Amino acid sequence: MAKNAFVLSMILGMASLLIFHISGDYSRVDQFSAARNYHDQMRQLQAFKASLIGVRLVSSGSPISLSPSPSPSRQAEPAPPHVYRVTEYGADPTGKSDSTEALNKAIADAFQGPSEGSLIEGINNLGGAQINLEGGNYLISKPLRLPATGVGNLMIHGGTLRASDDFPTDGYLIDLSASSTSTSQEDNKQSSLNSQLVSSSYNYEYITLKDLMLDSNYRGGGISVVNSLRTSIDNCYIAHFTTNGILVQGGHETYIRNSFLGQHITAGGDAGEKSFTGTAINLKGNDNAVTDVVIFSAAIGIMVSGQANTLSGVHCYNKATGFGGTGIYLKLPGLTQTRIVNSYMDYTGIVAEDPVQLHISSSFFLGDAFILLKSINGVANGVNIVDNMFSGSDSGVEIVQLDQTKGAFKEIDQVVVDRNNVKGMKMKATVARRGVEGNGRLWTVDFSSVLLFPNLIKHVQYSMSTSGSSFPSHALRNASENRVVIESDVRVPANVFVTVDQC
Repeated sequence: MAKNAFVLSMILGMASLLIFHISGDYSRVDQFSAARNYHDQMRQLQAFKASLIGVRLVSSGSPISLSPSPSPSRQAEPAPPHVYRVTEYGADPTGKSDSTEALNKAIADAFQGPSEGSLIEGINNLGGAQINLEGGNYLISKPLRLPATGVGNLMIHGGTLRASDDFPTDGYLIDLSASSTSTSQEDNKQSSLNSQLVSSSYNYEYITLKDLMLDSNYRGGGISVVNSLRTSIDNCYIAHFTTNGILVQGGHETYIRNSFLGQHITAGGDAGEKSFTGTAINLKGNDNAVTDVVIFSAAIGIMVSGQANTLSGVHCYNKATGFGGTGIYLKLPGLTQTRIVNSYMDYTGIVAEDPVQLHISSSFFLGDAFILLKSINGVANGVNIVDNMFSGSDSGVEIVQLDQTKGAFKEIDQVVVDRNNVKGMKMKATVARRGVEGNGRLWTVDFSSVLLFPNLIKHVQYSMSTSGSSFPSHALRNASENRVVIESDVRVPANVFVTVDQC
């Protein structure tokens, strides 16, 4: 027995030397010449060791229990990320051939992917699935539409979409709305998927469109978001639209940020500016936000017809007011509820119909750009236009103007236009301060050139200082036609200071 053990140990020792020699020079050992990596060598060594032990069993005749060599434990592979690369579906990243079908297949697969529970009731969570455009330029002939409603937590990002020459002129490159037209086969797939989803009052939730360039090729619009919740449009460049660059209709909380929009690609001073058409951003829903966005060409920069929207850090030079353009148009008479702050209106202004609860502040108006309050039913209530800067060409353009062609403003309350600084334009305000000096009994202070609303003074404060020896009695005698008259009982040299407020 000892002899067998000694022989076995000698053989194993020689085997180890042999393996060591193999690792140094493969060409000298023929039986290992096919091994190309460490794992192949280890498997051959284990087989060689087993054959040696088999020789020992035959020579000793004794049964020996042999446990299999432990294999390295294999860790469970992580679940694959929900990333759908469109080139793997046949999309052409060069933009030479139509990629509509391939892109829609990638989107359909994302919808069939694993669900991670739900978002708001009735919206299945796709777990952050991503449609990765891989930096390609894709030609599409139909709008990209999600195959069914009732899902959320999906991102489309990282590439360019360009409309083909036969793209429908009323379509949008990306259309987040309930699909109304499809083939019978698509209808069956959609019906099957919809049957798995709980009914929701919203089409989608938490859809993110990011790092995209959208070229509408003068055929329709860029992005349509209809009845969706918490949609994010981030770092997008949208050009060559004829309808809307971005349309938001219904729904709730669409956030548009860090993006650039223009019908024509220009940096101002375009020879064709007079012919610019379309609307860059059209907000027909509530509680949306537009932040840090540049609009460089369109007839209307931002059209707002829904309440409680916020515009911040917006730079509009889409079409000069002198050419018929409007930077921001608030078309919601009677209940505006809009805040415009820290924005730059560059040769194009703001129009607000019957403004009710409107706040405009900390913004810069360049090139005679102004704010127009347009009477529809004669209402202006809860309006703050404060702490802005206006710069013009000394042409006598008023910083805030009234359009009363459909009737005068009759219901005016809590309107504050004040603390704006002006250079090269004509100041207009609802609060004014002036003084006069003279020797007499009547002092008239005329505010008609500065007060915004005609023939409206609600509050007057004044003070009189005199250098004479008499102590006159004095009183406010008249406040009409935006003029204030102060009268004393005796003739005195005096300075009269007056502050008036229209609301």
